[in-house]
Amino acid sequence: ADMFANEEGGPEPDWVITEREQFSDFRDLNKDGKMDKDEIQHWILPEDYDHALAEARHLVYESDVDKDQKLTKEEVLDNWNMFVGSQATNYGEDLTRNHDEL
Repeated sequence: ADMFANEEGGPEPDWVITEREQFSDFRDLNKDGKMDKDEIQHWILPEDYDHALAEARHLVYESDVDKDQKLTKEEVLDNWNMFVGSQATNYGEDLTRNHDEL
């Protein structure tokens, strides 16, 4: 009800319909109409999703100006705010250490 309260009985917004489908198709694995501990864990930490790899790909995609799949020192420095705010760099702490690859 905090996000959508259907008080007037009108049609549901598309996003509500999509979320209902996501719940029934992907989140409620045992089809009991609610999410148990295992279903919540699977939703938040899916086994087939590598968060570190996804974050690293995101950093390269957003920072690689010449799209050569390699980051130069300049590309990293030009996007420093993205790197210091990233869990992949331990919120910038790893950038303060010497790295041969940079």
